[in-house]
Amino acid sequence: MNIALLLATALLVLHGDGLRVRAPAEVGMSPERLEYIDRIVRRGITAGGYPGAAVIIGRRSSVVYEQAFGKLSWSTTSSAVSTDESIYDLASLTKVVGTTTAAMVLFDEGKLRLDAPVSTYVPGFSGGLKDLVTVRMLLLHQSGLPAGRELWRKHLSHDSAKQLVISTKLQYKPGAGTVYSDLGADMLGWVVESAAGEPLDRFLHNRVFQPLGMRNTGFKPAGSLRYRIAPTEVRPPRGYPLRGEVHDENAFALGGVVGHAGLFGSAGDLAVFAQMMLNRGEYDGVRIIADSTVQLFTARASKTRTLGWEAADGHHGAGDYLGERAFGHTGYTGTSLWIDPDREMFVVLLTNRVHAARVRRPSLVIADVRQDVTDAAALAVLDERFAIAMLPESFRADRAENWNRPFRSRARRVTTGMSAAARAAAVKKATASKAAAAKKKTPKAPVSATSKSSAASKASADPKPSAASPKPSKANPSKSLVKR
Repeated sequence: MNIALLLATALLVLHGDGLRVRAPAEVGMSPERLEYIDRIVRRGITAGGYPGAAVIIGRRSSVVYEQAFGKLSWSTTSSAVSTDESIYDLASLTKVVGTTTAAMVLFDEGKLRLDAPVSTYVPGFSGGLKDLVTVRMLLLHQSGLPAGRELWRKHLSHDSAKQLVISTKLQYKPGAGTVYSDLGADMLGWVVESAAGEPLDRFLHNRVFQPLGMRNTGFKPAGSLRYRIAPTEVRPPRGYPLRGEVHDENAFALGGVVGHAGLFGSAGDLAVFAQMMLNRGEYDGVRIIADSTVQLFTARASKTRTLGWEAADGHHGAGDYLGERAFGHTGYTGTSLWIDPDREMFVVLLTNRVHAARVRRPSLVIADVRQDVTDAAALAVLDERFAIAMLPESFRADRAENWNRPFRSRARRVTTGMSAAARAAAVKKATASKAAAAKKKTPKAPVSATSKSSAASKASADPKPSAASPKPSKANPSKSLVKR
């Protein structure tokens, strides 16, 4: 269906998830500017960034733009994407849609105290500086925990992997800085489970997703839903293609239900969630979170963070035009959600950009498309308070700078299922090959501008916290392990 025709004729039509659909002009937006999103997202598909995408833009309690692009996979026989029915691995959106939201509900009930030591809820997380770590610090990524650990390499049981996280040494004094930490989000998940008295997935289903009618959202989706799930990696370390199983290796090592990743959901469900947040905790007559709690958790605590959420600062998919109070998050698999209370607007973008061999993955495509989609939505708002008369000469997707640079120089070795001796032999062989290649090298030439650009593109694919954050120790360089 022609999107312009849909936008022009949709008046107070009910969206499949209960949100009204309105023409953009009805809520002070430009349909012509929203249509830039079509070109932006399609350029990403053509560049090989992802096989398909689902995008929903909402304003003033209504959907004003909804479009599905491409297919669930690169296969020629793959199903087309659907905004309501297609289910994506949400990756780090789990941190906000899941774990942070659960913390907000428990805070309302008086079962979770922000300034209580984490050891109050998880006794094993104690001793030394760990006694100073509070729930608030976990939400702000200021706990002192490193970004991550390669739990998946150790082939541990789920319980053993959990104990390894809990026993992880702090890298800096709690509260002294900010390091975006998957381990901290996992600790928050276990705090939630302790305070709630039940598993994280069950609590979220009963208290958030089911009451909101988010029928496609949850952890570890049933096998019967597999045909609707966008596949992720084709050659992961696990040794088999992933579809309906969490992509994040550490989340898988921890059982698939953890605080930092593991949640699956549809664009339609996230639109409902976003509207609930814009309504300050209520949707369609159902109160999920108290108004004051939403305001507390989404207020800026720093330039880049709120309690659990990222503050819009021009990076990580927030674009250049969102308001001072805007908040959101991204997911490593190619997902993002941004909410702007000032504009009364939300932006949902779901892709499976990891559905390609790692050596073939264009690194900057999703980073630029995220920014552009959010920018196009913000530029479409025509209210006098927000209107921007001059459009940019081009979007990032139009320039496509360094889009052909792969994210990794080579695929990660698949060692799952190998014996310890076989893994050791594989590593020894790789090390010997690398040493032999180094001997053949001529003296180093100056680093070219192209090489520098390649390094920059790798760093930009999923941006990390600012350089002001404490540096991980050389003995445990875990900052590079985190996925967003």
